[in-house]
Amino acid sequence: MSLPEQTSPDLHAKAAALNAAYRHHSAIAVLARALHDPDVGQLALVSSFGAESVVLLHMVALARRDTPVIFLETGMLFTETLVYQQELAERLGLRDMRLIRPDRAAARAQDPAAMLHQSDPDACCALRKTVPLQGALEGFDGWITGRKRYQGGTRASLEFFEVEDGTNRLKVNPLAHWQQGDARTYIEENRLPRHPLVAQGYPSIGCMPCTSPVKPGEDERAGRWKGQEKTECGIHFVDGKPVRQGANA
Repeated sequence: MSLPEQTSPDLHAKAAALNAAYRHHSAIAVLARALHDPDVGQLALVSSFGAESVVLLHMVALARRDTPVIFLETGMLFTETLVYQQELAERLGLRDMRLIRPDRAAARAQDPAAMLHQSDPDACCALRKTVPLQGALEGFDGWITGRKRYQGGTRASLEFFEVEDGTNRLKVNPLAHWQQGDARTYIEENRLPRHPLVAQGYPSIGCMPCTSPVKPGEDERAGRWKGQEKTECGIHFVDGKPVRQGANA
C-alpha cells in the first residue's frame, strides 16, 4: 500500500482555518458542520463500539446518518460487543456500517493458532487493527476520533481538527475539550444504552484476551493489556505508519 511521504502544507493551513472558524463551537456543532463542510471533505467515524462509543455514534446519527462508520471486527472481540454493535447500529439508524476484518491469508500466516496476542501483542494489533484500518480509510479525506485533552500526554493541546502526518488526512476530534464525566452525562441525559460490560467493571473495552475488569480506584484503562507495558493499540499514523501515542490512544 503506497502512501504519500509528506503531508501537504495546504492541509495544515486548512486545519488551522477550520480550528479558527469552529473554535467556540460545541462538540455536536463541530461534528455536524464538519460532516457538511466541503472544505473538510469525506469523513468516516472509526468506532470500537466500546464503553463510550455511543456518544459519537449518537451525534453522527443526529448530524448525518449516512456517515460511514468503520467497525474493526478483529475476530477477538467480546460477544457482548458484537451484539451491542448490531443493536446500537439498528437503534440509531446508521446507514453505512462497514465491518472491517483482518486479511484472512495474513491471519493464517501470522497467527494460525490465534495466540499472537500472548507473544507479541503489538504485532497482533497491527494484524487485526492498524493494517485493516489503513485500508479502510483509503479514499477518505479524514476520520473522526473520540480523543480528549484531559487524557493527557500528546493530547493536552488537542484541537478539533489536526493533520495526520504522512497520510494527507484530517483527524476530527469533536470531544477534544470534554472533561472527565462529560460522556457519562451525555449518555444519561440522552438515555442511550451502555455497553453491557460497563456494569460488570469494564470501563474500557477492547479485544477479549487483552481486556480485564478494573478495580475501584484504578485508572479506567488499567484493564487493557494488564501487566504489560503496552497501553494502546496504535491506530494513529505518522508518516503513514501506525504509532503509539500515549496511554489513552
